[in-house]
Amino acid sequence: MQHVVFNAHYLAYCDDACESFVRACGVRAMESGWDFMVKKAVVEWSGGATVGDELAIAVGVSRWGTTSFDMRFAGAVDDRPVFEAVVTYVGVRHGTLEPIPPPPAVKDALAGGPPV
Repeated sequence: MQHVVFNAHYLAYCDDACESFVRACGVRAMESGWDFMVKKAVVEWSGGATVGDELAIAVGVSRWGTTSFDMRFAGAVDDRPVFEAVVTYVGVRHGTLEPIPPPPAVKDALAGGPPV
């Protein structure tokens, strides 16, 4: 055992942080007929979280495209940086794989969220 969090878990942490961020912004995506799916994820580590550490993750939208957007995640334990990730999501019509732009209210709410 290396006594560090397994690398694949960080994307699960980002997924949870994304969901919390979206809800904190007041967005109930599926209620608007819009949903989003992961297209690409890039993670870069600058340290490791160990078993029992509390990992704080800052989240914000860092780029808007027509139907896609990037969310940036910055994870730290106390003041020690652990990782950064950029996840590209594609907006889709709920229940389908059809790409669609976010409703203006959703985009405004997410863009107004706390920046990273």
